[in-house]
Amino acid sequence: MRKLTIAVLAVASLTAACGQQEAAQSATQAAGSAFVAEANDTLLRLGNEAQQAGFVAQTYITVDTEAIDARATAAYVAAGTDFAKRAATIPADSLSDNEKRQLTVLKSTLTMAAPTEPKEAEELTKMVSEMRSMYGRAKSCPAAAKGDACLDVEAVTQLLAKNRDPKRLREVWEGWHAAAQPMKDRYTRFVELSNKGAKTLGYDDTGVMWRSRYDLAPDAFAADMERLWRQLQPLYTSLHAYVRARLHEKYGGAVPATGPIPAHMLGNIWAQDWTNIYDLVSPPGGTGAVPLDSILVNKKVTPVQMARYAETFFTSLGFSKLPQTFWERSLFVKPQDREVVCHANAWVVDMVDDVRIKMCTDPTAEDFSTLHHELGHVYYILAYKDLPVILRDGANDGFHEAIGDTIALSITPEYLVKIGLLDRSPDASGDIPLLLERALEKLAFLPFGYVVDQWRWKVFNGEITPGTYNQAW
Repeated sequence: MRKLTIAVLAVASLTAACGQQEAAQSATQAAGSAFVAEANDTLLRLGNEAQQAGFVAQTYITVDTEAIDARATAAYVAAGTDFAKRAATIPADSLSDNEKRQLTVLKSTLTMAAPTEPKEAEELTKMVSEMRSMYGRAKSCPAAAKGDACLDVEAVTQLLAKNRDPKRLREVWEGWHAAAQPMKDRYTRFVELSNKGAKTLGYDDTGVMWRSRYDLAPDAFAADMERLWRQLQPLYTSLHAYVRARLHEKYGGAVPATGPIPAHMLGNIWAQDWTNIYDLVSPPGGTGAVPLDSILVNKKVTPVQMARYAETFFTSLGFSKLPQTFWERSLFVKPQDREVVCHANAWVVDMVDDVRIKMCTDPTAEDFSTLHHELGHVYYILAYKDLPVILRDGANDGFHEAIGDTIALSITPEYLVKIGLLDRSPDASGDIPLLLERALEKLAFLPFGYVVDQWRWKVFNGEITPGTYNQAW
């Protein structure tokens, strides 16, 4: 009888212990789920406020909109940083796979983390807003220029694309880049504060935080980028040598026969896309590239109509038409009455379906392609709008750009025939010109984009110091 009693007590104790353990696991799971729900609700609310403030600040540049943008961004970044820290403390074992993924995303997808000190966090977001506005207001002003003689970003872009006077090109290019000098101290401080924020999340610096977004160890990601670049480098070197030789034929000593090509001679404000000098480097013979610039001008295609063509591309694949609010709220043309940030990008202002683009559109092949690229972003945004807020983003930021660029590659002569912008497609002799034009756009960009990240990574880790910013570049 005594043995039976002991056995019963043991079973009861074990049952009680199991019950307590299950209760603890249930409580842990409930706490984890509640945390994920709180993060989604808070980031939706603050994200909406930050997006609304940011869109206004970039389309109406004033001191007041800068301040509003900075405050809204500060609140959103602070919340994101706090949730990232807390996510690292949540036991994920008892959560669903979907909730586990949200915890992972919370910990690894910030592009800017707030320092712990509130004043420093506020300073960080304020500087980012100021630098963005300074960029939007920047002008190229020759030494003797006054008033209207200064050129804004749109005028600089068009001049670099069309002018063929080496002296004038250099003057305007240097004038534009001189506008960045007042940003240097702000950028230096931004690096310092951004690194502080990254360290609060356990990263060595902001560059390491950025490289942690790709489901690879940061060093492994960097090594993979270098491997991919080495595969492409021989083709790029051939393109570079060919373009340099043709420009040397045209300009003589203004473009050396060996070594780097002066950036201001490549037809683009950042020297990242060389298609604007196609006429100077086109191969002899053949039919030449499709003159889409002149087609758009001669047909008087407006910026909104260009965007409609891009929308039609997606609807032809089975996607729905864009919301009417897209057409009502997007910015397609640089206003005459105010400064805006002209750099093209896509927005989702309500984190759901209030999608827009902001772009100072010109009737050019480059902007026609860019509109297809930007609508690639927009349709990707709409594809994940029903996911939890934390997951309403690309798998990583590379996916967004890859989708946009893949869509832009579809702008072939055959496509232009289908949409009525071209009467007939060139014969096979047009293949080489078309491929060269694609290389000037896409292949030329790859080392530029890689250099931007290499430079920033080394700035964040201290290898490049403020005193060597330009030399390192």
